Amino acid sequence: MGWGASISRIPGWGSVDGKTDVRVEATDRGDDTVRIDATRLHDSLDQMAKIGATPGGGVTRLALTDEDKAARDLLRSWLEAAGLAVRVDDVGNMTGRRPGGEDGPAVILASHLDSVREGGRFDGALGVLAALEVVRTLNDRGIATRRPIEVVNWTNEEGVRFEPAMLCSGAVSGRFDRPYVYGRVDRDGRRLEDELRRIGYLGAAADRPRPGVAYLELHIEQGPVLEAEGCPVGIVPGIVGITWLDVRLSGRADHAGPSPMGLRRDALAAAARLVSGVEAMARETDDAVATVGRLVVEPNSINTIPGRVTMSVDLRHPSAATLDALAARFENLVAEVQGMSGVEIAADRFWTSEPTPFDAGVLAVVQDACDDLGVPAGRLWSRAGHDAKYAQDLCPAAMIFVRSRDGLSHNEGEYSAPEDLEAGAQVLLGAAVRLAG
Repeated sequence: MGWGASISRIPGWGSVDGKTDVRVEATDRGDDTVRIDATRLHDSLDQMAKIGATPGGGVTRLALTDEDKAARDLLRSWLEAAGLAVRVDDVGNMTGRRPGGEDGPAVILASHLDSVREGGRFDGALGVLAALEVVRTLNDRGIATRRPIEVVNWTNEEGVRFEPAMLCSGAVSGRFDRPYVYGRVDRDGRRLEDELRRIGYLGAAADRPRPGVAYLELHIEQGPVLEAEGCPVGIVPGIVGITWLDVRLSGRADHAGPSPMGLRRDALAAAARLVSGVEAMARETDDAVATVGRLVVEPNSINTIPGRVTMSVDLRHPSAATLDALAARFENLVAEVQGMSGVEIAADRFWTSEPTPFDAGVLAVVQDACDDLGVPAGRLWSRAGHDAKYAQDLCPAAMIFVRSRDGLSHNEGEYSAPEDLEAGAQVLLGAAVRLAG
């Protein structure tokens, strides 16, 4: 399938009540059609997927590991080959800038190259490499834009190695200060600042991504909605609220045989009650999801009652008030389990990403690009976190989704059909050309 993008021009920009006013003229899709090089896009995705490749066809490319460095080095070589001036900031974010006819704020096309453990090959990487393909396509056709276009690779979007997620887009938006970011420690005790320096991607604060004219992020859906609706792409009006808690349970380790059940202070048994309660909370609350994704048991011996457990709790909901209510309900659950088990429990709600609606003007430009291409597009809020959440604090933003088979992601079996990937990249191109003028 060959989706085409038509070049329109933007006759004017304005602002109404702080909202971007984007007006796009209709255009004839005849001779003006511009198409990405689908073969080149897929080849770039294939080459990137070799870095950190797993036996199951996915990738493990945690932030600031040797694999992340190799991915960054490859991206840098491609950006420079495309004529972009590359800069790296003080938290490792990479920006490649294609000049425009006017020197000023850019249209930012961004995503991330880091992954979860045994994750999919398109999660994050698609957005970065499709942005690169947009620039390459414009170069191939000798197309100049009025505004610059920037390709950004954000550091530590996943938050797997250094919590929380979207850490370094959050730093740029002012959510996290530099000492906090530099002080994040992985499970082996390695500091983020030291790892940035080790892999050679500790840059300068002056080179951070700057507020742009607009921000676009292409990403796989990571859910089943587009597949159910028969749409290859989706337009994303916003991102739901997310909050993370770190929970520590301290009981008493003891021999599994001689210790009577009534005298035990079993940290894992108490944790099991919390896990069950978290599951029930989500099922009893419309539109909520909740997950315990990490559980560390000590001493982790077959014949020893667990004395310590550390676990995570991930709560998500489109409403900030409901998200707070879920967190309060979990606190009550903690108090209840602590009272009945004799296990000391401390819960730290260490990160919250509020529900974030995207800019109506940029969303309208994405819709126009879909309409012009004849690409069926659904509308759905993102239930996963993305750097676009913090980018919206910097400039008008929107996201474009690509259909995921079976809604699967954060899994080696993650898959999006080649023609859907191409459709998403074409919509990104069409919207970027409109925004850049």
